[in-house]
Amino acid sequence: MYFPAQTFLVAGLSRSGIAAARYLLGCHAKAVYLYDDVDDENVRAARESLVALGCHALTGEDASARALACDVLVLSPGIPIDHPLPVSFRKAGKAIVGEAELGARALRCPVIAVTGTNGKTTTVSMIAHILREAGKNAVECGNIGKPITACLEELGEDGIAVAEISSFQLETLTSLRPHIAVVLNITEDHLNRHYTMENYIYLKSRILKNCAESEFAVLNADDATVYGFGEKTRAKVVGFSLERPTDGAYLRDGAIWWRDERVLALGELPLEGRHNEANALAAVSACCLMGINSASVAAALKTFRGIPHRLQRIGEVEGISFLDDSKATNPDAAIKAVEGVKGESVILLGGKDKGYSYELLFSAIKRSGVVHAVLYGENAFRLFDAAIREKFFKITLCRPFDLAVRVAFLTAQKGQNVLLSPASASFDSFKSYEERGERFAQIMEELRAERMALIRPAAAEDAREESEA
Repeated sequence: MYFPAQTFLVAGLSRSGIAAARYLLGCHAKAVYLYDDVDDENVRAARESLVALGCHALTGEDASARALACDVLVLSPGIPIDHPLPVSFRKAGKAIVGEAELGARALRCPVIAVTGTNGKTTTVSMIAHILREAGKNAVECGNIGKPITACLEELGEDGIAVAEISSFQLETLTSLRPHIAVVLNITEDHLNRHYTMENYIYLKSRILKNCAESEFAVLNADDATVYGFGEKTRAKVVGFSLERPTDGAYLRDGAIWWRDERVLALGELPLEGRHNEANALAAVSACCLMGINSASVAAALKTFRGIPHRLQRIGEVEGISFLDDSKATNPDAAIKAVEGVKGESVILLGGKDKGYSYELLFSAIKRSGVVHAVLYGENAFRLFDAAIREKFFKITLCRPFDLAVRVAFLTAQKGQNVLLSPASASFDSFKSYEERGERFAQIMEELRAERMALIRPAAAEDAREESEA
């Protein structure tokens, strides 16, 4: 790809689209055009800033004709590969790439790439934390929030890119060749985008496509689908397991082991939940394969505090704890949350419907410490139907998010949790799961302030009566 001789169309002005446009300008592309069929405040601000730097914005009227005059389409992960725009480029025999593909072609350092349905962000953050504690220049990038093209200079040749790779990115990613490819798990997700589980599984397997014999595939040995990927890769397969000893990291006698070496006791791992034990096993495997000794891995794991919006205890109001698990955007993630949270909880479920079946979620809820479920959002009635099918009747329907949080708080008793683990995307009411989690925290603070306002007059009245007596 010779940038000065080619014109590019960047479709989708989200985080990755903005980074791709800036990267192309820095590479002296012949011309960079911008298009987004969404026209909200954020898109307008991004468009204006990029036009000021030298990009050209396409409007709805001239978009189709001008778009097809471009040589390369840079497709943001949020736009499906079967959208009319990429379909037209494909029919014209033109290149379609993603921001991650541009970054992969430009990387000059080793890559640890992590994919899977759940646990990607935690595992990427854990790996990068361990490597940095060991003195390495490790940078989280990809789907975790920092596009690959935005950290090329920071990584240089001596860095280690720890990349979270989503199935959306894998639709347009062909050049990535990770030194270590980690696949955590595969459960039903994004079927409204990928249509079938077979297609979703195939996309996940593409992370191993370019791995050679000198590289490693770290695979979940407890997930038959994931471990089956090992049959079709040239990379050295290293399994991790919660259930049995493997040639990688595994649990034994209440501790994490790397092959024949004990790393640390599970009680020393700051994060709770079986799913986080699996994430830690994947991280241990990746870091030990990068040459980090087990003592350094153990020391770093003990200081890892998790990531925002993933089973994060954000505060307490009148003895009721608020747990932010807004990143649980599918049923399997919510199941892991209810299985991992200690004590009783009132759970908040709902949001954008992605075509899931929720029966297994309510089956898990019945076995857990969840005492009540507040259902909200676009898919509230689908959740309600699944709950009734599974004979879980301790439910409240409450469509607006803000009101649902307040209802959950009023339903919870002292010593219980209000758990936001929605099992759904956020896009019916929010721009992202981060914004949803931030609003959850704001409502908690509002409730705390309201309760304090009620307490102060009562305390003042008690003091007045006592002084008069």
